[in-house]
Amino acid sequence: MHISGQTQLIGIVADPIAHVKTPQVINHSAANQGLDLVCVPLHVQGSNLHKVLLGVSGIANLHGLVVTIPYKESIVEYCDELTETARQVGSVNAVRIDPESGRLIGGNFDGEGMLAGLHQQGHRLEGKRVLLVGAGGAGKSIAAAIARQEPVRLAIYNRSPARAEALLERLKTQFPKVELSTSDGNAQDFDVIINATSLGLKDDDALPLDPSTLRADALVCEAVMRAGDTPLLAAARLRGCRVHHGQHMIYGQIVQICRFLGVDLQHEHLARILGP
Repeated sequence: MHISGQTQLIGIVADPIAHVKTPQVINHSAANQGLDLVCVPLHVQGSNLHKVLLGVSGIANLHGLVVTIPYKESIVEYCDELTETARQVGSVNAVRIDPESGRLIGGNFDGEGMLAGLHQQGHRLEGKRVLLVGAGGAGKSIAAAIARQEPVRLAIYNRSPARAEALLERLKTQFPKVELSTSDGNAQDFDVIINATSLGLKDDDALPLDPSTLRADALVCEAVMRAGDTPLLAAARLRGCRVHHGQHMIYGQIVQICRFLGVDLQHEHLARILGP
Protein backbone atom coordinates (compact mmCIF):
# COMPACT_ATOMS: atom_id res chain seq x y z
CA MET A 1 0.00 0.00 0.00
CA HIS A 2 1.45 3.36 -1.09
CA ILE A 3 0.44 6.40 0.97
CA SER A 4 0.77 9.78 -0.71
CA GLY A 5 -0.52 13.31 -0.35
CA GLN A 6 -3.63 12.21 -2.28
CA THR A 7 -4.53 9.34 0.04
CA GLN A 8 -8.01 9.60 1.57
CA LEU A 9 -8.49 8.78 5.26
CA ILE A 10 -11.01 7.13 7.56
CA GLY A 11 -10.33 7.11 11.30
CA ILE A 12 -11.57 4.69 13.94
CA VAL A 13 -11.94 5.98 17.49
CA ALA A 14 -11.81 3.71 20.54
CA ASP A 15 -10.33 3.29 24.02
CA PRO A 16 -8.60 0.82 24.16
CA ILE A 17 -7.93 0.30 20.48
CA ALA A 18 -5.37 -2.50 20.10
CA HIS A 19 -8.13 -5.09 19.61
CA VAL A 20 -9.94 -3.42 16.67
CA LYS A 21 -9.98 -5.28 13.36
CA THR A 22 -11.90 -2.78 11.23
CA PRO A 23 -8.73 -1.07 9.89
CA GLN A 24 -7.40 -4.38 8.58
CA VAL A 25 -10.70 -5.20 6.85
CA ILE A 26 -11.05 -1.76 5.26
CA ASN A 27 -7.39 -1.46 4.25
CA HIS A 28 -7.19 -4.90 2.64
CA SER A 29 -10.53 -4.35 0.92
CA ALA A 30 -9.54 -0.90 -0.36
CA ALA A 31 -6.27 -2.32 -1.69
CA ASN A 32 -8.15 -5.16 -3.42
CA GLN A 33 -10.36 -2.56 -5.13
CA GLY A 34 -7.48 -0.23 -5.99
CA LEU A 35 -8.76 2.64 -3.80
CA ASP A 36 -6.27 5.21 -2.50
CA LEU A 37 -7.72 4.98 0.99
CA VAL A 38 -6.41 4.16 4.45
CA CYS A 39 -8.27 3.48 7.70
CA VAL A 40 -6.23 4.65 10.69
CA PRO A 41 -6.79 3.60 14.34
CA LEU A 42 -7.00 6.59 16.69
CA HIS A 43 -6.57 5.87 20.39
CA VAL A 44 -8.61 8.61 22.06
CA GLN A 45 -9.03 8.68 25.82
CA GLY A 46 -12.30 9.97 27.22
CA SER A 47 -11.01 13.33 28.43
CA ASN A 48 -9.76 14.11 24.92
CA LEU A 49 -12.76 13.03 22.86
CA HIS A 50 -14.24 16.53 22.59
CA LYS A 51 -10.87 17.97 21.50
CA VAL A 52 -10.54 15.40 18.71
CA LEU A 53 -14.07 15.99 17.45
CA LEU A 54 -13.57 19.75 17.43
CA GLY A 55 -10.57 19.31 15.14
CA VAL A 56 -11.55 16.58 12.69
CA SER A 57 -13.80 18.77 10.55
CA GLY A 58 -10.72 20.74 9.53
CA ILE A 59 -9.03 17.72 7.91
CA ALA A 60 -10.05 17.92 4.25
CA ASN A 61 -9.03 14.38 3.26
CA LEU A 62 -10.70 12.73 6.28
CA HIS A 63 -14.07 11.24 5.25
CA GLY A 64 -15.13 10.54 8.81
CA LEU A 65 -14.79 8.24 11.80
CA VAL A 66 -15.81 4.74 12.71
CA VAL A 67 -16.81 4.78 16.39
CA THR A 68 -16.60 1.87 18.79
CA ILE A 69 -16.36 1.06 22.52
CA PRO A 70 -16.81 3.08 24.70
CA TYR A 71 -17.99 6.09 22.66
CA LYS A 72 -21.07 4.94 20.72
CA GLU A 73 -23.46 6.71 23.06
CA SER A 74 -21.38 9.60 24.38
CA ILE A 75 -20.46 10.77 20.87
CA VAL A 76 -24.12 11.48 20.05
CA GLU A 77 -24.02 14.85 21.79
CA TYR A 78 -21.17 16.02 19.57
CA CYS A 79 -22.99 15.29 16.31
CA ASP A 80 -24.68 18.15 14.48
CA GLU A 81 -27.13 15.75 12.82
CA LEU A 82 -28.21 12.12 13.25
CA THR A 83 -29.64 9.61 10.82
CA GLU A 84 -33.07 8.23 11.68
CA THR A 85 -31.62 4.97 13.06
CA ALA A 86 -29.01 6.75 15.18
CA ARG A 87 -31.67 9.05 16.56
CA GLN A 88 -34.02 6.16 17.33
CA VAL A 89 -31.42 4.11 19.23
CA GLY A 90 -29.38 6.97 20.73
CA SER A 91 -26.12 5.46 19.52
CA VAL A 92 -23.60 6.23 16.76
CA ASN A 93 -20.92 4.01 15.23
CA ALA A 94 -19.98 6.17 12.25
CA VAL A 95 -19.56 9.93 11.88
CA ARG A 96 -19.50 11.51 8.44
CA ILE A 97 -17.81 14.90 7.99
CA ASP A 98 -19.73 17.09 5.57
CA PRO A 99 -17.04 18.41 3.19
CA GLU A 100 -18.79 21.74 2.65
CA SER A 101 -19.92 22.73 6.14
CA GLY A 102 -17.75 20.55 8.37
CA ARG A 103 -20.89 19.35 10.18
CA LEU A 104 -20.66 15.96 11.90
CA ILE A 105 -23.41 13.55 10.87
CA GLY A 106 -23.83 10.44 13.03
CA GLY A 107 -25.17 7.12 11.83
CA ASN A 108 -25.53 3.64 13.28
CA PHE A 109 -25.06 0.38 11.37
CA ASP A 110 -24.62 -2.18 14.16
CA GLY A 111 -28.11 -3.59 13.77
CA GLU A 112 -28.00 -3.64 9.98
CA GLY A 113 -24.59 -5.29 10.14
CA MET A 114 -25.79 -8.02 12.49
CA LEU A 115 -28.80 -8.76 10.25
CA ALA A 116 -26.71 -8.75 7.08
CA GLY A 117 -24.28 -11.22 8.63
CA LEU A 118 -27.08 -13.49 9.84
CA HIS A 119 -28.85 -13.44 6.48
CA GLN A 120 -25.62 -14.14 4.63
CA GLN A 121 -25.20 -17.28 6.74
CA GLY A 122 -28.79 -18.37 6.10
CA HIS A 123 -30.26 -17.41 9.48
CA ARG A 124 -33.62 -15.66 9.87
CA LEU A 125 -35.26 -14.15 12.95
CA GLU A 126 -38.88 -14.04 11.81
CA GLY A 127 -41.05 -16.02 14.21
CA LYS A 128 -38.11 -16.83 16.50
CA ARG A 129 -37.69 -16.28 20.23
CA VAL A 130 -34.63 -14.06 20.58
CA LEU A 131 -32.60 -13.24 23.68
CA LEU A 132 -30.36 -10.19 23.33
CA VAL A 133 -27.63 -9.73 25.92
CA GLY A 134 -26.57 -6.09 26.30
CA ALA A 135 -28.41 -2.79 26.10
CA GLY A 136 -25.46 -0.52 25.36
CA GLY A 137 -24.52 1.25 22.13
CA ALA A 138 -24.44 -1.86 19.94
CA GLY A 139 -27.28 -3.55 21.80
CA LYS A 140 -29.71 -0.68 21.18
CA SER A 141 -29.14 -0.78 17.44
CA ILE A 142 -29.28 -4.57 17.25
CA ALA A 143 -32.48 -4.65 19.32
CA ALA A 144 -34.26 -2.32 16.91
CA ALA A 145 -33.04 -4.30 13.90
CA ILE A 146 -34.24 -7.56 15.46
CA ALA A 147 -37.67 -6.09 16.23
CA ARG A 148 -38.07 -5.06 12.59
CA GLN A 149 -37.73 -8.74 11.64
CA GLU A 150 -40.91 -9.58 13.57
CA PRO A 151 -39.66 -12.24 15.99
CA VAL A 152 -42.36 -13.82 18.08
CA ARG A 153 -40.51 -12.61 21.18
CA LEU A 154 -37.55 -10.39 22.00
CA ALA A 155 -36.13 -10.37 25.53
CA ILE A 156 -33.26 -8.19 26.71
CA TYR A 157 -30.81 -9.07 29.45
CA ASN A 158 -28.46 -6.44 30.82
CA ARG A 159 -26.33 -6.30 33.96
CA SER A 160 -28.06 -3.02 34.73
CA PRO A 161 -31.79 -3.86 34.53
CA ALA A 162 -32.68 -0.17 34.29
CA ARG A 163 -30.91 0.10 30.93
CA ALA A 164 -32.78 -2.91 29.58
CA GLU A 165 -36.09 -1.47 30.77
CA ALA A 166 -35.35 1.92 29.22
CA LEU A 167 -34.55 0.26 25.89
CA LEU A 168 -37.75 -1.77 26.04
CA GLU A 169 -39.85 1.34 26.64
CA ARG A 170 -38.34 2.92 23.54
CA LEU A 171 -38.93 -0.22 21.46
CA LYS A 172 -42.54 -0.65 22.60
CA THR A 173 -43.56 2.62 20.98
CA GLN A 174 -41.96 1.59 17.67
CA PHE A 175 -42.86 -2.10 17.57
CA PRO A 176 -46.20 -2.64 19.35
CA LYS A 177 -46.78 -6.04 17.68
CA VAL A 178 -43.59 -7.66 19.05
CA GLU A 179 -43.67 -9.34 22.48
CA LEU A 180 -40.98 -7.47 24.40
CA SER A 181 -39.63 -8.21 27.87
CA THR A 182 -36.59 -8.09 30.10
CA SER A 183 -34.74 -11.29 30.99
CA ASP A 184 -32.73 -12.67 33.88
CA GLY A 185 -30.26 -14.24 31.44
CA ASN A 186 -31.78 -17.72 31.40
CA ALA A 187 -31.59 -18.80 27.75
CA GLN A 188 -33.63 -21.99 28.04
CA ASP A 189 -36.70 -20.69 26.22
CA PHE A 190 -34.92 -19.02 23.30
CA ASP A 191 -34.09 -20.07 19.76
CA VAL A 192 -31.49 -17.36 19.11
CA ILE A 193 -29.13 -15.75 21.62
CA ILE A 194 -27.09 -12.69 20.65
CA ASN A 195 -24.27 -11.29 22.78
CA ALA A 196 -24.08 -7.54 22.14
CA THR A 197 -21.74 -6.82 25.06
CA SER A 198 -17.95 -6.52 24.89
CA LEU A 199 -17.55 -9.62 27.10
CA GLY A 200 -15.44 -12.08 25.15
CA LEU A 201 -12.80 -9.74 23.80
CA LYS A 202 -10.43 -11.20 26.40
CA ASP A 203 -10.13 -14.84 27.44
CA ASP A 204 -10.54 -13.97 31.11
CA ASP A 205 -13.78 -12.01 30.62
CA ALA A 206 -16.81 -13.25 32.49
CA LEU A 207 -19.35 -15.07 30.35
CA PRO A 208 -22.30 -12.84 29.39
CA LEU A 209 -24.77 -15.53 30.51
CA ASP A 210 -24.82 -19.01 32.04
CA PRO A 211 -24.19 -21.43 29.13
CA SER A 212 -25.81 -24.31 31.03
CA THR A 213 -29.18 -22.73 30.18
CA LEU A 214 -28.57 -22.94 26.41
CA ARG A 215 -30.65 -25.45 24.46
CA ALA A 216 -28.77 -27.76 22.11
CA ASP A 217 -30.81 -26.55 19.12
CA ALA A 218 -30.15 -22.84 19.79
CA LEU A 219 -28.17 -20.47 17.59
CA VAL A 220 -25.65 -18.44 19.63
CA CYS A 221 -24.34 -15.25 18.00
CA GLU A 222 -21.56 -12.81 18.83
CA ALA A 223 -21.02 -9.12 18.18
CA VAL A 224 -17.46 -9.52 19.50
CA MET A 225 -14.93 -9.93 16.69
CA ARG A 226 -11.84 -12.01 17.40
CA ALA A 227 -10.00 -14.96 15.90
CA GLY A 228 -11.68 -18.25 16.71
CA ASP A 229 -14.43 -18.76 19.26
CA THR A 230 -15.12 -16.41 22.12
CA PRO A 231 -15.51 -18.19 25.48
CA LEU A 232 -19.30 -17.98 25.01
CA LEU A 233 -19.18 -19.62 21.58
CA ALA A 234 -16.79 -22.30 22.85
CA ALA A 235 -19.20 -23.07 25.71
CA ALA A 236 -22.13 -23.07 23.27
CA ARG A 237 -20.40 -25.63 21.04
CA LEU A 238 -19.99 -27.91 24.04
CA ARG A 239 -23.77 -27.69 24.52
CA GLY A 240 -24.29 -28.71 20.88
CA CYS A 241 -25.41 -25.25 19.73
CA ARG A 242 -24.81 -23.69 16.35
CA VAL A 243 -22.55 -20.62 16.56
CA HIS A 244 -22.28 -17.39 14.61
CA HIS A 245 -19.07 -15.35 14.84
CA GLY A 246 -18.82 -11.60 15.37
CA GLN A 247 -16.88 -11.04 12.17
CA HIS A 248 -20.06 -11.71 10.18
CA MET A 249 -21.55 -8.58 11.75
CA ILE A 250 -18.42 -6.54 11.03
CA TYR A 251 -18.27 -7.69 7.41
CA GLY A 252 -21.98 -6.98 7.14
CA GLN A 253 -21.65 -3.35 8.14
CA ILE A 254 -18.25 -2.32 6.73
CA VAL A 255 -19.60 -1.69 3.22
CA GLN A 256 -22.57 0.24 4.64
CA ILE A 257 -20.37 2.39 6.88
CA CYS A 258 -17.95 3.17 4.06
CA ARG A 259 -20.76 4.22 1.75
CA PHE A 260 -22.18 6.42 4.51
CA LEU A 261 -18.73 8.02 4.75
CA GLY A 262 -18.62 8.59 0.98
CA VAL A 263 -16.41 5.64 0.00
CA ASP A 264 -17.79 3.16 -2.55
CA LEU A 265 -16.34 -0.06 -1.15
CA GLN A 266 -17.74 -3.02 -3.08
CA HIS A 267 -18.88 -6.30 -1.45
CA GLU A 268 -16.88 -8.41 -3.85
CA HIS A 269 -13.64 -6.77 -2.70
CA LEU A 270 -14.35 -7.22 1.00
CA ALA A 271 -11.38 -8.85 2.73
CA ARG A 272 -12.09 -11.73 5.12
CA ILE A 273 -9.49 -11.21 7.82
CA LEU A 274 -10.50 -13.54 10.66
CA GLY A 275 -11.94 -16.64 9.08
CA PRO A 276 -15.65 -17.56 9.22
